[in-house]
This record gives sequence, structure tokens and C-alpha cells, in this order.
Amino acid sequence: MARFMCALVIYDAVRQEILPAMGDDAPEIVWEPTAALMKRIEAGETADGLFAIDGPMDGLVARGALDASTRRPVVQAEFGLALASGMDAPALTNAADMKALLLSVPSIVYSRSGASGIYFEKLIDRLAVGDAVRAKSIVIPHGLTAEKVRDGEAVLAIQQMSELRAVEGIETPVPFPDDCQQKTDFSAAVFTDASDRAGALAFIEALTSPAAGKAYADRGLGLRFQSGSGSD
Repeated sequence: MARFMCALVIYDAVRQEILPAMGDDAPEIVWEPTAALMKRIEAGETADGLFAIDGPMDGLVARGALDASTRRPVVQAEFGLALASGMDAPALTNAADMKALLLSVPSIVYSRSGASGIYFEKLIDRLAVGDAVRAKSIVIPHGLTAEKVRDGEAVLAIQQMSELRAVEGIETPVPFPDDCQQKTDFSAAVFTDASDRAGALAFIEALTSPAAGKAYADRGLGLRFQSGSGSD
């Protein structure tokens, strides 16, 4: 069985639709934010393939840890927020609206180790609300932040849109306004020293199939491959 390291942004699509379609050919998956996956790799942990943010993957390709010939662009994600069930959806047209919302809510949850949390830390400082937001925030190491909202521990969750959509029992997530938004590109590739290269390649094919493309689009992810053919 192949072993794949995967960033959480496609967690719901893979768990609900892609893995069941693969049946016995489905790989074992390690789910972590990209930053956490990179720490595992630096510590010597091995796998057959990796799905992660492009920037860190560039470094692994450059040093020969990933096979560049197997690399496939998969999705583009954007950051968003979700409120507790029953709360009115915010009208976020610009940074001023975003700032007002962050100051108005009593509690916020985000994940510092994920791309969304790393970016959010910079954003709140740019908006000059860093101290106020941190004082009322729950910061989790990893996982789905909206679960804390669903369970009543916070009223506002910050994360990638697709990760927020993976949690039921909250208000429909909304993206950051354009002047606060930053999109993130994700790709997949096989490790050069993979023990199950064929299994890893099969999973990458599943990740870039037409069915996968529909699953991503349904969850608010942008496609970086031709969903009609499953190729780049």
C-alpha cells in the first residue's frame, strides 16, 4: 500500500469521494498542514508521495527529494471564514469590513501551523488589530478550525474555504475580501526514493481525475488541471 502525505485542503473531497472510488488501491494518508508535513520530512519520515503547497515542494524538487517528472498541479485555494450557526453572514467588501468583523466577534479560532493561520497572523498585524485578535483567539496546532465553532468553543473560524466547508453545523463559509485575500497553489508529486511508486502515481491520477475535479469545485477550490481529461 502506498503512503501519501497530504495537506488538509483536499481532506473532505478525498475522504468522501476519491478514496472510496479507489477501493483496495487507496493509499494510507498522513493528513497535516504543509508546514507540519515539511517538519516530518526534515526529521527523516518517509512516504511515497506528497500533496502540498507549491513553495515548499519547489525546495524538495530542487534538492532531488521529489521526482520533478511526476509533479502535477492540482488545486488553488483561498482563505475564508465561517461563523457559528444562526449568526448573520457578514458583508465583506473590503479590508475595513474585515477589520470591523474581527473586532466585533467575541472569539476566533485559527491554526497557526497551517497556511491560513500563518497568513492570518500577518493579516491582523497589517490591519492593526493583531493584539486585540490574539487576545480572544484559540490557536490550534492543526485540524479543522470550524469544528471549534460547531462545538461552541468559538464563534468565528479562519481557514482555507474547502476546509471550512468540510464541517457541518456552521454558517456557510465566505471568502476574505479581495484586498485581504491570498490564493495558494497546491501540487502532488512522487518521492524519488518511493517504495511504491506505482501506487503513488495511481493516487496522483485519482487526484487529477474528472471526478476529483468536480469534488474540488463543489468545495470551492480552483482547478489547476483540465478536469475533462485529468491531465495538466
